[in-house]
Amino acid sequence: MPSFDIIQLLPDSIANQIAAGEVVQRPASVVKELLENAIDAKAGNIQVILREAGRTLIQIIDDGTGMSETDARMSFERHATSKIRQSEDLFRIRTMGFRGEALASIAAVAQVELRTRQADVELGTLIRIEGSEIKTQEPVACIVGTNLSVKNLFFNVPARRNFLKSNPVEMRHILDEFQRIALAHPEVGFSLNHNDTEVFNLLPGKLVRRIVDIYGRNYREQLAFCQEDTSYISVRGYIGKPEFAKKTRGEQFFFVNDRFIKHSYMHHAVISAFDGTIAEGSHPFYVLFIEIDPSHIDINIHPTKTEIKFDDERSVYAIVMAAVKKAVGVYNLSQSIDFEDNINFLNPSPIDQNHNMVPRTVMPDWAAQSKKSDGGTSRSNLTNWNKLFEGLQNTDSSSRELAAFEMGATTVSRPVYQEQSMTVASKINRMASEVISAPESDAVLFQLHNRYILSQVKDGIMLIDQKAAYERILYERYRKMLTNRNGACQQLLFPKTIRLTYSDIQLVNETRKEIRSLGFEFDEFGTNELIIRGIPADLPEESEQDLFEELVEQLKQSYSDLKLNKPESLSRSLARRFSVRYAVKLSFVEIHTLIDQLFASTDPNRTPGGESIIVLLTMDKLSSIFKG
Repeated sequence: MPSFDIIQLLPDSIANQIAAGEVVQRPASVVKELLENAIDAKAGNIQVILREAGRTLIQIIDDGTGMSETDARMSFERHATSKIRQSEDLFRIRTMGFRGEALASIAAVAQVELRTRQADVELGTLIRIEGSEIKTQEPVACIVGTNLSVKNLFFNVPARRNFLKSNPVEMRHILDEFQRIALAHPEVGFSLNHNDTEVFNLLPGKLVRRIVDIYGRNYREQLAFCQEDTSYISVRGYIGKPEFAKKTRGEQFFFVNDRFIKHSYMHHAVISAFDGTIAEGSHPFYVLFIEIDPSHIDINIHPTKTEIKFDDERSVYAIVMAAVKKAVGVYNLSQSIDFEDNINFLNPSPIDQNHNMVPRTVMPDWAAQSKKSDGGTSRSNLTNWNKLFEGLQNTDSSSRELAAFEMGATTVSRPVYQEQSMTVASKINRMASEVISAPESDAVLFQLHNRYILSQVKDGIMLIDQKAAYERILYERYRKMLTNRNGACQQLLFPKTIRLTYSDIQLVNETRKEIRSLGFEFDEFGTNELIIRGIPADLPEESEQDLFEELVEQLKQSYSDLKLNKPESLSRSLARRFSVRYAVKLSFVEIHTLIDQLFASTDPNRTPGGESIIVLLTMDKLSSIFKG
């Protein structure tokens, strides 16, 4: 049988589209790559113009060095770059870009127009490309620098275009990239216009000025300078005071050699430095720059270049944590103890003639009296032990039940459930059905560490995860609110004004109907500000700012789940978030209410995400544990 060849070299147009799948994921990817090119071109001012969140137009205008006619043509070739010449240069990279893939990938999936001119020539160069095919190249009169327009992104890849989210969501991603680069280069002026509306106009200046210009004047009072210099790395930047920590993420920035990176290990170092000064679940603001010899890092590990590897991560971790701790201490951000003061000032001990402190013995009155009666020689008192329980005799049934519950267990009367069993199937793996029925009316209930509820059943013990149970209950409540749009609202006596970032405001505007359905009542109030007039009636007591910030944080996370529709995803996120607040001590009435609501739900056995709520320990299982 004759052999034949089946391997062939892909055309450049197809190869560029494949590369674009990694480099150009959405309009924000284009903005990031073009802004980094402008920075590498030593631009002093950069202008970003957008239409339809980058779907229709992304235009970047800079006053950098520009390109020659040959360089302008070469810039659209794959792996064409001015940043590196040999493999060793990969370990000396100081520029933002270096692979030479960005422009070729963008030109493969969009209609691109480039105008560029260098300062020492009279005419510039105009190049038009559609889907990697050059349509026009000619001289043109233009200003010094580069003007690059990307139109109709993914025009030739409709499947990719259909995967783009709504304009507010895509705009939020663009703003994230824009703000990161603007923070990394405060010496460069930036402006951003979307649909003929100016969003940002950032003048060149110092880092603190750039932070205030982006996030608002109220940030000026919460910033603390942070700096630490060593022979290995240098750390500088600003951290936010603990009292300004927010429930939302997104205002935490690490830059290594002026490049934004995502590094969970370094983030943990900062959070550890704030340990004990911020509430659990809160996120402090920080903008930290790490300067390090490029030979000690590897940035060529991810297409987006937002991940990085250090050759000695432990040392970097320790230095970053020490720098932040130092800033917390210098600016008196953490609570301090004055060791000169008497910490027992509310109950000071007496002082003898030699100015020595005399230990004070604290005991009940009845014990002191007993000690006097036996001449002070008795080491224990057995005759008055029953006085510990004075007031518990001859109490009514409700008092006895409450006292018993406080000691751990209670047997109380409760509404009788219908004599029927409920069959629940797992949503995850569709395992065989198992019968889960509510505890009997006279079952003994016990709350363990404010986290679990134990109940005696016919053939063993039922364990209920308290947090998971509330997650199921809250999910169904929020889902019903979003479906019927009838969430109960509690009006505030004094409306509260809160400030959010521009991207968060866009997200709130897009989901305004869903937020109002939950019971929030609010209006826009100035630039990037909202005035809260009402909050859901059934939410735990907390500041309106924290509640709304947590809501926005859940909105961000819910958009990442493409498999669920908006109400379903939002209901799951909010239930998961707010169920944490119910991990508290419950009265026996609250325990009964919880169990009633749980077994009235559509699936009392599992959370919306599929985790178990109830575990049954049969007598046989318990017996095997002790025998094992």
